[in-house]
Amino acid sequence: MKEALLYTKGDNDEVRCALCAHRCRISSGSRGICGVRENRGGTLYSLVYERCIAQNVDHVEKKPLFHFQPGSLSYSVATVGCNFKCSWCQNCEISQFPRYQDVLPGKEVPAASMADYAARYKCRNIAYTYTEPTVFFEYALDAAKPAKEKGLANIFVTNGYMTPEMLDTFYPCLDAANVDMKGFREETYQRYAGATLQPVLDSMKKMKEQKIWLEVTTLVVPEVNDDPAEARAMAEFMVNELGPETPWHLSRFFPANHMRDLPPTPTDTLQRFRDIGYEAGIQYVYLGNTSAEMDTVCHQCGEKLIQRSGFSGVSRGIASDGTCSSCSTPIPGVDMGKKNS
Repeated sequence: MKEALLYTKGDNDEVRCALCAHRCRISSGSRGICGVRENRGGTLYSLVYERCIAQNVDHVEKKPLFHFQPGSLSYSVATVGCNFKCSWCQNCEISQFPRYQDVLPGKEVPAASMADYAARYKCRNIAYTYTEPTVFFEYALDAAKPAKEKGLANIFVTNGYMTPEMLDTFYPCLDAANVDMKGFREETYQRYAGATLQPVLDSMKKMKEQKIWLEVTTLVVPEVNDDPAEARAMAEFMVNELGPETPWHLSRFFPANHMRDLPPTPTDTLQRFRDIGYEAGIQYVYLGNTSAEMDTVCHQCGEKLIQRSGFSGVSRGIASDGTCSSCSTPIPGVDMGKKNS
């Protein structure tokens, strides 16, 4: 165990966690909503520090990040636990594990070794992903610092439900994030995730202010968030508050977890959402979990910039300075014209 960061002590050994927007008040002997932070006698501990449940080498496009070091490999890690309880979660076996078991699994992997593992497998970045990286904040932070010193980037794949205090602490080490925006209605968040919408919106705006490269994903679920009016509200928020250069990934839902009775999302629904995104002014909209092309094309002239097969990308029309080789329009992102070794 490791003493947690970002909490305050109260009366009668109660603590107030300030890591995520739940801001749990935790009595002695109890855990927060995430299930991986426990109050023991007035001291809050992380139960998953250096307890890795997943380690993989992925293409960065799988996060998904299409405008951040395209074509690079990402060393991807996670612990158990999450501060959401999404009805459609496809990683529920590990994200929800602490809700049902007291003893938490994980292989001991020192935080300081993450950068060495990443370098060994020729990864350019470390992604804290699969579950919710906010809940293993201390572990991620202690891995991110030496990674940054060794020239590696750090990525969060997150639900965005962290506090401003958490982002202020982590952002010097955080280079990119993909935030899962699950809808644009409070009811959706409360009913299906056990959370609220506004903190997610606030986190995304703060990331943009901190110059963290941001991409947004929305899993389009039938009968939950597939209303075109809601799609339009999300798209307008992105353009007005995050900037039109922020890529939007629209993913197709497949039955999972507590939502196995719903059908997969019709592809024409995703295509309609994509049209709404473009109509609102978003420059780059991608469809995921489909057979649709995922190539990046210049928003100015339509030149194909990155051709993708699966999750791997091959640069085709981007100059070394990150501009379109056809019309010289700057292409938003990080290292867009850099070739990966």
